[in-house]
Amino acid sequence: MVTKLVIVDYGMGNLHSVLGALRYLEVESELSGDPKTVAQADALLLPGVGSFYQAMETLETSGQADALREAVLGRGRKILGICLGQQLMAEHGDEDGGHAGLGFLPGSVTRLSGSGGLKVPHVGFNTVRFEPQSRLFAGFSTPVDCYFVHSYRLEPEDRPGLVGLCDYGGNFVAAYEHENVFATQFHPEKSQTNGLRLLSNFLAV
Repeated sequence: MVTKLVIVDYGMGNLHSVLGALRYLEVESELSGDPKTVAQADALLLPGVGSFYQAMETLETSGQADALREAVLGRGRKILGICLGQQLMAEHGDEDGGHAGLGFLPGSVTRLSGSGGLKVPHVGFNTVRFEPQSRLFAGFSTPVDCYFVHSYRLEPEDRPGLVGLCDYGGNFVAAYEHENVFATQFHPEKSQTNGLRLLSNFLAV
């Protein structure tokens, strides 16, 4: 049971929508950019919109990156990365010349190809195909429509933890979960009933 849920505030998150979804679910949470608060959280949400490079620079210089690593890798606290938050948890991102990520999940983040004349960024509802054993998607019927806004994606390599795929000019990782690390490329807080159920599933893990 989560007793202290912290939403990480590093100046680039879609915080209003996330807070609104949690209030609707009647979940108490704390918005904080303080590394000590982040490090001592029982559970974490890492939202984000914007540049991978800029976000990682901010997390590293503020001490939040080390606090996240302490909480997730050192103390085994669960975390849900949303959109840019999922990308930041990868090993590396190519945007703006490239930068190392937090390293919570394997793989690299690369730009969507826009093949077949598809527009980039990818904006709107799209179908997520998920693994039936997924804890995030417990109780769902396949497939599920979720809301996306992104120009970069986590490459869908064969890796433990890959539980959701979406196709936009090729497959990309839409959802990931392994041990205490959870992530979605889509925005659950903007995905209506499906997103609220997914957030409830994460909190109940």
